[in-house]
Amino acid sequence: MRIISLDAFPICLPRDLAAAKGTAGSPTALAGDGRYRWSTAYPVLYSTCFETALIRVRYENGLEGWGEAQAPLAPEVACTIVEHLLRPALLNEEFDGSVARIEALWSRMYATMRVRGQTGGFMIDAISGVDLALWDLAGKLAGKPVSALLSNSPKTRVRAYLSGTNLAKTHADAGFDLIKLYYETDWAALLQVADGLPAHMRFAVDALWHMPPAGAIEMARELDARNARWLECPLYPEDIDGHAALARSIKTPIALGESYRTRAEIEPFADIAGVLQPDLGRSGITESLAIAREFGKEIVPHVSIAMGPQLAAALHFAAACEHCNLCEYNPNVVDTANAFLASKIVIKDGSYDVPAEPGLGIVWNERIAELLGGK
Repeated sequence: MRIISLDAFPICLPRDLAAAKGTAGSPTALAGDGRYRWSTAYPVLYSTCFETALIRVRYENGLEGWGEAQAPLAPEVACTIVEHLLRPALLNEEFDGSVARIEALWSRMYATMRVRGQTGGFMIDAISGVDLALWDLAGKLAGKPVSALLSNSPKTRVRAYLSGTNLAKTHADAGFDLIKLYYETDWAALLQVADGLPAHMRFAVDALWHMPPAGAIEMARELDARNARWLECPLYPEDIDGHAALARSIKTPIALGESYRTRAEIEPFADIAGVLQPDLGRSGITESLAIAREFGKEIVPHVSIAMGPQLAAALHFAAACEHCNLCEYNPNVVDTANAFLASKIVIKDGSYDVPAEPGLGIVWNERIAELLGGK
């Protein structure tokens, strides 16, 4: 049977910036006016809204698969790519739900612009959103959760770590034993927070790509002394030599991956990183599995601004991946996603429940129709 339609929906939701500060998607204070504003800590834009791109694929028998592209800014771009470039590649294609067929369709989508140099960025974000929708559809065709398609013995629960500097006080007694702190401008203040954590709780640091190259080694050695779990994104994402020198000089593992969408992009950093962090909304399930297979490192999926399909995909991937035993947890993000789900993303005692329904396990509630404009 055939794929009969492929649609994309840019999503922009208002959010409480004060509550989101210090967490994924809005880790620093913002300056300026309008929807997109500069970080006050380093040169990058953030949105004042919760933005993402939802993808829907429809099958000839009436089944639907839902995916999501990581699109915290300008989700309209990923949606335009889906509608203008990927739709012609997939429309009327036969689809049997097999892993081989999903991989073939990923390659077909990648080939649409490969020789024109469009092998990263928004292009792969869009492909990844469609990839998640195809996996969702495949699970529904098989009557199995995606994790059961990926593994003969998937985990039913995945340990979560807190992602947000301000969450230790509110979640210290909720079963969590790891928290990720965000470095904004004051390294000494970050270390003070780390030193004040409950005795049972370890910490990781997300440096948001802006540690000063000349001082990064000395700063990171403060993490060595505190047995930090990892140091995430310490330098600019294209700085291979700087990351290599830092990794050689410290004991704390370097964590990288959210900036790189494919095996080709992450390969130069494979011997540098101790932890790889593919984002399922940027690498999809298909390429994330390939990254896990090829490099054999510890995998901790990156989860930032996301609704149900991305969150569920990260959980299914983690449940099936041999080298993955952790998944990121941002309460604001999960609460926003759950507002549109009849089948909630559940976290209790410091762990996620892996959705058990067929496909990704995403069942929308009545609010989704309004969000998609009735389409």
